[in-house]
Amino acid sequence: MACCGGCLCCHCCCNEGDIRTPEELTILGETREDDDDEILPRKDYESLDYDRCINEPFLEVLEGLDNKKARKYEAIKWILVFAIGVSTGLTGLFVDFFVRLFTQLKFSLVGQSVEDCSENGCLALSLLELLALNMMFIFISSVLVLIEPVAAGSGIPEIKSYLNGVKIPGIVRLRTFICKVTGVLFAVAGGLFVGKEGPMIHSGAIVGAGLPQFQSITFKKIRFHFPYFRSDRDKRDFVSAGAAAGVAAAFGAPIGGTLFSLEEGSSFWNQALTWKVLFCSMSATFTLNFFRSGINFNKWGSFQLPGLLNFGEFKCTDGDKSCHLWTAVDLAFFVLMGVAGGLLGALFNCINKRLAKYRMRNVHPKARFIRVLESLLVCMVTTLVIFMASVTLGECRDLVSTINNNTSTQGSVSEEVNSTIRRFFCYNNTYNDMATLFFNPQEVAIHQLFHQNATFSPVTLSLFFVLYFFLSCWTYGVSVPSGLFVPSLLCGASLGRLVANVLKINFHMQIYSGTFALIGAAAFLGGVVRMTISLTVILIESTNEITYGLPIMITLMVAKWTGDFFNKGIYDIHIHLKGVPLLEWETEVEMDKLTASDIMEPNLTYVYPHTRIQSLVSILRTTVYHAFPVVTENRDNEKEFMKGNILISNNIKFKKTSVLTRAGEQRRRCQSMKSYPSSELRNVCDEKVVVEPAEEGQDMLQQMLERRHVPYPNLYPDQSPSEEWTMEERFRPLTFHGLILRSQLVNLLIRGVCYAENQSSASQPRLSHSEMTEDYPRFPDIHDLDLALLNPRMIVDVTPYMNPCPNTVSPNTRVSQVFNLFRTMGLRHLPVVNAVGEIVGIITRHNLTHEFLVAKLRQHYITI
Repeated sequence: MACCGGCLCCHCCCNEGDIRTPEELTILGETREDDDDEILPRKDYESLDYDRCINEPFLEVLEGLDNKKARKYEAIKWILVFAIGVSTGLTGLFVDFFVRLFTQLKFSLVGQSVEDCSENGCLALSLLELLALNMMFIFISSVLVLIEPVAAGSGIPEIKSYLNGVKIPGIVRLRTFICKVTGVLFAVAGGLFVGKEGPMIHSGAIVGAGLPQFQSITFKKIRFHFPYFRSDRDKRDFVSAGAAAGVAAAFGAPIGGTLFSLEEGSSFWNQALTWKVLFCSMSATFTLNFFRSGINFNKWGSFQLPGLLNFGEFKCTDGDKSCHLWTAVDLAFFVLMGVAGGLLGALFNCINKRLAKYRMRNVHPKARFIRVLESLLVCMVTTLVIFMASVTLGECRDLVSTINNNTSTQGSVSEEVNSTIRRFFCYNNTYNDMATLFFNPQEVAIHQLFHQNATFSPVTLSLFFVLYFFLSCWTYGVSVPSGLFVPSLLCGASLGRLVANVLKINFHMQIYSGTFALIGAAAFLGGVVRMTISLTVILIESTNEITYGLPIMITLMVAKWTGDFFNKGIYDIHIHLKGVPLLEWETEVEMDKLTASDIMEPNLTYVYPHTRIQSLVSILRTTVYHAFPVVTENRDNEKEFMKGNILISNNIKFKKTSVLTRAGEQRRRCQSMKSYPSSELRNVCDEKVVVEPAEEGQDMLQQMLERRHVPYPNLYPDQSPSEEWTMEERFRPLTFHGLILRSQLVNLLIRGVCYAENQSSASQPRLSHSEMTEDYPRFPDIHDLDLALLNPRMIVDVTPYMNPCPNTVSPNTRVSQVFNLFRTMGLRHLPVVNAVGEIVGIITRHNLTHEFLVAKLRQHYITI
């Protein structure tokens, strides 16, 4: 176990490189190239900083805040939440309008061509027309994804990761929003087996993130002075509201949207946030409902179309006393359908995961236009399958029986059925049931499977399920914006309708076919996405039938349990494939055998309260850490509170393993400082700390401990390491005073916040809170700093700007407590401080990932 703390030490002390597990390689920051099955969490993902920085500029703002300003602040937040809901609803209206326009245009042209060519024998021309239109739409959609790659897919895995506390670059940018919204309407209109409901969630989240900022990185001219809500804490609340509004607009389910944001995303939640998110979801639903009802029915204010996806009304025929939506006997079949949905969902996820890995290895590393070619290939195959299945596999069924047996009670049944059926290659008052499913918008096909009785033959339903299953599995993951809800609903609804037909025809059971189609859709969707509470409420709100609550809940629960036995949900799989360090709701019970000292990072890079500019520049340019402990060394009073040499010994135990790593870091800093324009700084670090190779038979660690070693030169103005210091003096305990972020240090350097050595720190310029957050969310980088403008001997007092009271844990804290604190509080860094205020390590998100904890637990077992 005590192999060593860094990669260099591990190679020196151990020869286990060939037998290390992938999780142990994660601890060491290494990867295994030949392991295609293990994808480890990447370390280049940052965490969002949800903890407030209670520094002096923030306290000045807090002191100037009274009840009147607080009420104004809250009122602005409510107005913004309402604006996010309205904007998300209008976004859904825009997508729906153009999808309907392009789809109707395509089907009308191709349908008329097929009708004409079925008599004249020119079906090849009809196929070419359909291919040309579909591939043109998909080409546009795929090119938009090339402009902004994070616009691909549904966006739900990325938003789930964001709400979990992971900062994914570009995920909530305006350019991503434009590419997502425009790309999804072309992807759906292009005939791919994708839906627009998933991308609506991503679009709503982007609106929530961007609207309260009143500025844009993509369009730099959009920049208004609005100093409120300029923190990750406030931004993530708005993203939660926007994601919920996207669900509400997609399904007409405001309560389901609120629960989706709670269940699938946010690690932090409170009552006030719940109320705001629900209000935002209601705003999105009624905005979309108002405009769609007016545009489609010319009845403004009637509110007849609450969401983009409408399941219609489940109701028995008037006068049919033997009809029931469902009975207690049906529950047994619903459970079996839940098991089947879980198995099929697990198979779907397994196949899609393998396809995604294949793309990662063979498509993504190549030229970017290869992704466009893949999208066009999927489009071409899908179009050929749709056309050939409609021509050769469709069954001609009697139109009169379909209209007479329709379960709906509305007077416009005949007109509605006649407008959606397709007579391709069928004559004498018959229609093609396969073409009716494939040559209609997906929402119409779902409505037909739910409500039109005796419309489709069992053979057609079976073939439709198989084709849709494999093609939608292949499609999800190509470089176009694509949702998975509607394809999953179609697969499940066709399977449920097939079960209903078998029970009716072969067993002569009196059942309501629409219920079985709905339960089949819920079972397959639950088996794929593994959502429970939110999906139950979404389906109940979409059906507007509360009596379906129990069967839907039981079906989803059984589907989730069955699917979880084999693999994770589709969104969790894609999060894992992207290497996102997602934190689950809680750790396993076995992990409590570990403590904070077992999982923390002991190799600290720290700064002193008063640090020279040369040292700050060196630290920032040679490390990638995003926060630095602010410490002082105990020199004069250490004997007063130390019992013997226990504290020193414990600290040396934590520090010994980092000696070589710190020496290597020092050499990198020397190289960095040599590029500094000032000759004074170039000469600060010569070849004083060069580590010579260890002589044969001599322990390298002991050699380094005995050598004069200066880990951090000139970090403190008056107290630099001395040549006469002993080993104990070089590794004295560090008293923890606070935490300062990289962005704050760079901001101080750029704005010239420093004082001269012969002055007092009171003469240092002071920055306000608005100046500290002015560049949010894109703070300047240290490499953008003009070093020629800095005097390396000047000193920066960081104490006014550090967070003096961050959350901390004891080294003996159990992992479950550390995990719960880190996740629920949305932390980015968690210092480990012992009983006398000495910092001994730091914990980040990567120290709490499942892979890291499993590897540490394995090392724990090896040690004991």
